[in-house]
Amino acid sequence: MPHSHLVVPAGRRRTTRTLRAIWRDTSALWKEFRRPILAFLIAIFGGGWLYGELLVAAGYPRVPYVDLPYMIIALMVLQSIGDIPPEPYLIAFWYVMPLIALYVVGQGVTDFVRLFFNRGERRSAWEEAVASTYRNHIIVLGIGHVGTRVIRALVEMGSEVIAIDTEPDEELEAELDTLHVPMIVGDGRSPATLEKAGLRHAQALIVCTADDFLNLEMCVRAREMNPNMRLVVRIWDTQLSNHLKKSLNAETLSASDLSAPAFAGMAVGVDIAPMMHVRDTAYSLIRLQIEPGSFMDGSTIHALQNENDMDIVMHERNEQVEVHPAGDLAVRAGDTLVIFARHTHIMQIVARNRSHA
Repeated sequence: MPHSHLVVPAGRRRTTRTLRAIWRDTSALWKEFRRPILAFLIAIFGGGWLYGELLVAAGYPRVPYVDLPYMIIALMVLQSIGDIPPEPYLIAFWYVMPLIALYVVGQGVTDFVRLFFNRGERRSAWEEAVASTYRNHIIVLGIGHVGTRVIRALVEMGSEVIAIDTEPDEELEAELDTLHVPMIVGDGRSPATLEKAGLRHAQALIVCTADDFLNLEMCVRAREMNPNMRLVVRIWDTQLSNHLKKSLNAETLSASDLSAPAFAGMAVGVDIAPMMHVRDTAYSLIRLQIEPGSFMDGSTIHALQNENDMDIVMHERNEQVEVHPAGDLAVRAGDTLVIFARHTHIMQIVARNRSHA
């Protein structure tokens, strides 16, 4: 069975946001149960007042007003409040009140009370209420392993995140709870689902499902609702990726493009970070060890940077690490460098280091 732990907003605005979420959730409950609640209130207060006045008119002592609602509730639950009066208009209360009680219970007032104090039973509604309080947040659509890692990284960077998925995994939901990220359960292609996640107020939408055409449809709907937000899409097909970039102004990422350099680098003993694109040019960050006879062996940091159009951001020797090493530092075989340069140039550097050219 799904757990019922509540997502409570974290951070400095936690108290205000939680109160706003409670207000919105209670308002939704009120709309759902207002008729039986109004019938119950009218019965105990209005009916209590009328019963008291009829008692006085029949010659009985006046009952304190504060006791009249209790008397009506007692009649509703078939609890005796004394002998049945002989007057027909008073006897009617003894028979009508239990019927009103059946209506109230049948229409769900007891459910309202239970759900008001135990919002965990209405997890989806509560998280929608929490999500409605977010502004300038990031929405992640598709909460598989990739989507969950994206959310974790965003939270670590201090971003406020809302998740959307059709069938969230219970284990992943538990992790979202620990990250204080509300989950909207629904179809990301549906405008209603996107509205619940506050798409019109979001700064960005990240689409992480593994289905390219599903991602395309979601992007089209999302862009129509919020033309100004950043749109980031996980995509496999290159042509579709180019189409999204041009027609929807979307940032596209391919898992294969991101992982291929890393796999290739590991095979030759080199760490390559995911590529960064700046004005259609790909850049990479690489960590490699200088091999004996390499073109870098014996050269200084300054010379390597000037002659090879690269930036050496870290130098390691004998477990001593220096960030932004001095330009006159001579590089030796066995040293480890972290280099930033154009991706094509990075590949050439790896090849030349291995071939000792």
